[in-house]
Amino acid sequence: MTFQDIFKSSFLENVTSVSLLDMVLALVLAFGIGLFIFMVYKKTFSGVMYSSSFGVTLVALTMITTMVILAVTSNVVLSLGMVGALSIVRFRTAIKEPLDIAFLFWSIAVGIVLAAGMIPLAVFGSVVIGLILLVFVNKKSFENPYILVLQCEDQAVEAQAKAFLESNTKRCVVKSKTVQQGLIELNLEVRLKDDDTGFVNALCGLEGVHSAVLVSYNGDYMG
Repeated sequence: MTFQDIFKSSFLENVTSVSLLDMVLALVLAFGIGLFIFMVYKKTFSGVMYSSSFGVTLVALTMITTMVILAVTSNVVLSLGMVGALSIVRFRTAIKEPLDIAFLFWSIAVGIVLAAGMIPLAVFGSVVIGLILLVFVNKKSFENPYILVLQCEDQAVEAQAKAFLESNTKRCVVKSKTVQQGLIELNLEVRLKDDDTGFVNALCGLEGVHSAVLVSYNGDYMG
């Protein structure tokens, strides 16, 4: 054993396992595509409250995934250890919007593809996915359901109000009914014929109708 072998370090040998140019190029592309994912998320967000921290997470997740995959592809032994290390990670943050899962998976997939050297696939695929999301998520649809909260005096007024709704909406279904002394409250799911909600004003003007409240509904929340 020579003097040079004593100070020989396997850690120092791994420093040059990934070239500096590859690292810089992969991380810069990951940041750029991650920023594009963030902008698409911001444009297509349709939830209750927008969280800017989630958008920043998408950028960071793309870069982190790229860094991890670069390390894994450069060392087979490291890849086995990385699998064991990542298996103990637990994410406890609840994902309330189903579309957020698609953005998270998109960020991870871009990081993996970039680190694997498939740059055209990462760029072209991200552009196509972004355009599809922008077109379909932002597409306004008159078929979106609404919840109508109606308060009226008696059964005769209820029947009159329901007949009015059936003639002015595409679909009208009673979801719940609450009856009190001198008051009937109905929760109805309605689908509009067009974007005009003026029928609510006419409905509230009917004799015996106390109030009519129309709110949008997506299955998870009302507001």
